[in-house]
Amino acid sequence: MMKKMLAAAGALATLGMATLAHADMAAANACAANLTPDGKQIFAAVIAAKPTSDTLQSTMETQTRSLAMNGKIGRGEARDNAIAARDCVRMSF
Repeated sequence: MMKKMLAAAGALATLGMATLAHADMAAANACAANLTPDGKQIFAAVIAAKPTSDTLQSTMETQTRSLAMNGKIGRGEARDNAIAARDCVRMSF
């Protein structure tokens, strides 16, 4: 009986974390909807790279640099757009 209760509690905790993660991504996507087109590209590239909180900075730099060097985003505003995109990506954690 105790094992079943613990298993049920674990399942509920996992479901709660999945719901929380979904809510966090929803907030991140809502934030990204307000970004410039270049900011949206940075956001999408960084999210696709699946950064952790520890790798976010280096992932932001790598993805933004790659987009700028390949002419997909403007170089002049890349930093400002990356900062805005980073703030949205952080909401996904």
